[in-house]
Amino acid sequence: MMINTELLIIGAGPAGLCAAKAAASCGTKVLICERSENTGGQLIKQTHKFFGSEKQHAGERGIYIAMDLEKEVLSMENVTLWNNTTVLGIYEDRIVTAEHEHKHVKINAQKIIIAAGASEKFLAFPGNDLPGIYGAGAVQTLMNVYGVKPAERILMVGAGNIGLIVSYQMLQAGVDVAGIVEAAPKIGGYLVHASKLRRAGVPIRTGYTVKRAYGEHKLEGVIIAKLDENFNMIEGTEEDIKCDALCLAVGLTPLSELCWQAGCQMAFVKELSGHVPVTNEDDLQTTADGIYVAGDVSGVEEASSAMVEGRLAGYAVASALDHDKENAEIGRKAACEELKELRSGIMGARIRSGLSKLKSQEVKKYVNG
Repeated sequence: MMINTELLIIGAGPAGLCAAKAAASCGTKVLICERSENTGGQLIKQTHKFFGSEKQHAGERGIYIAMDLEKEVLSMENVTLWNNTTVLGIYEDRIVTAEHEHKHVKINAQKIIIAAGASEKFLAFPGNDLPGIYGAGAVQTLMNVYGVKPAERILMVGAGNIGLIVSYQMLQAGVDVAGIVEAAPKIGGYLVHASKLRRAGVPIRTGYTVKRAYGEHKLEGVIIAKLDENFNMIEGTEEDIKCDALCLAVGLTPLSELCWQAGCQMAFVKELSGHVPVTNEDDLQTTADGIYVAGDVSGVEEASSAMVEGRLAGYAVASALDHDKENAEIGRKAACEELKELRSGIMGARIRSGLSKLKSQEVKKYVNG
């Protein structure tokens, strides 16, 4: 079965939904494929209120932002949403294959936006395969989607925003948070989150890592150790922390497999958290004709940035298809300016550095082999 559409969006997270809303508002016919039964991506796990400005839903909780976006998108007559649909591949003729309702379907789209998001990184240490060791996303899913208490006493690894926020959410769920360990010498997340945890009595140790985990048939405790300036463990600094769960919030990696398969030029940029496609900053189009990206697949950032990137790519596609071109260009340019504003200041330095490397001649020579 062949499905024809003007725009195919892969992923119905914050970037994908905002891309659909922007493109459809200009008259573009949109099909969204989402592998999960839920729409909203990471937003459906986020019970905390967003920072930023009103344009980025400041003061709203992620779960409600997801509900609002889904409602707005599904109210548009020119948008079709397929949940429980796995995109299998993008081929040389730009035909996309997917599994939908237990059938193999082909999708012929004039333009494609890949908004596949990111996957969690893991740590290698003895005992890391014991039951009771989770990624932070898994813990959030258990608590905030399914209402399941993940543990009685848990140790968090990682003091970025995800580690800090999930730790506080665990406290709210009645979990005893034994502490947070962070390999870097400083806390990576917003200090407002760290302050709330410290006031609640949760110790945060920077310059520490996990040496090993132990337990008979499940996790019973974790040995942590202090690190020197070269990130080597210092003998004699080990501490034994008894816990029945260990949560790893050690970063995300862009889910860029479809970009590789589509023939996009790729580059490894540490500041963007892994291999990402080379794009045009003004419209997020990759080097593969007609294929755009938005959200964490183009470099891991906050959900606020993913939503703005989604709008940017959606308006760019509408403009390229000559749908309400004047308003599409106004929307695209506004999104570009909004992204610059979001990435300004100290907290945006890492992303600015990564984007600078991505468009540098050194990266492009590497990409082209």
